[in-house]
Amino acid sequence: MPATSKAQQKAAGAALSAKRGETPKSKLKGASKDMAKTMTEAELEELASTPRKGLPERAGD
Repeated sequence: MPATSKAQQKAAGAALSAKRGETPKSKLKGASKDMAKTMTEAELEELASTPRKGLPERAGD
């Protein structure tokens, strides 16, 4: 499932970084914190690897 917005793609990237131990989980906020808790590394990687070109900033845009 590809990301539907740039914000979602960025949040997935932050959560993936924390899940891999590259960033402390305490630095996460909002959606990225929830994503790190509930999603697998493979799911996060799929969202984070979505090309940003053509995506809206936010899902409602």
